Amino acid sequence: MVAPPDNDVIWARSLHHAHRGSPALVGVSLGVREGEILAVCGARGSGKTTLLRCLSGQLVPQEGEVWFNSSPVHTMPPLLRERMRRDRFGWIDPEPVLVPELKAWENAALPLLLSGVPRRAAKTTALEWMERLDIGAAAQKRPHVLLRAEQQRVAVARALVTTPSVLFADEPTATLHSTDAAHVLRTVTAAVRSHRVTMVLATHDPDTASVADRVITLGDGRRTGTATVTDAEGRAACSLSV
Repeated sequence: MVAPPDNDVIWARSLHHAHRGSPALVGVSLGVREGEILAVCGARGSGKTTLLRCLSGQLVPQEGEVWFNSSPVHTMPPLLRERMRRDRFGWIDPEPVLVPELKAWENAALPLLLSGVPRRAAKTTALEWMERLDIGAAAQKRPHVLLRAEQQRVAVARALVTTPSVLFADEPTATLHSTDAAHVLRTVTAAVRSHRVTMVLATHDPDTASVADRVITLGDGRRTGTATVTDAEGRAACSLSV
């Protein structure tokens, strides 16, 4: 077992994983630096979600290593992995899954409330994040009266309310119209950059990938390319094989 480079927050080597005998990851290796936004691109079924789940400790790869800040995630006991995910990682799904009985701010504050933070302090922090994400005006509303884009911003606030070291975003704008998607993406990107949060973003969309510092591509569970996004032409990196 080889320790990861010191400047990588997340580091993975030779990841292999299969679902019911069908390969989802085949020898994938990567590193993510502190404060970097890394986009993982590929078509549906290319292994993006499986990779994010392995990197975040939700799934233990059948072969290979995953390290977070020099700690071996792949050998951690389940309870330690769960604590790491709760305290150090944030996660955004394609669909905003909110608790219908709770107000928007309570949904955003949920990770803090569950970890024992006093209600007043949790509310203050949740409202601060909701303001940053342009959803503060909806703090007292319940999810069923919110638009889909508003629900997703509440879900993003919930993912960021603990100020995680790493934010994992699995197709976070896939279910939104283009205008709403662009707005949510801008607010998320601004929030993570201002707080030096490392972000791993799975997407099939070149426009979404263009917010990243670097793009890797997957095809049938294998890495097929890497590119640095520096200008408008970088948007093509999502489909580039090198």
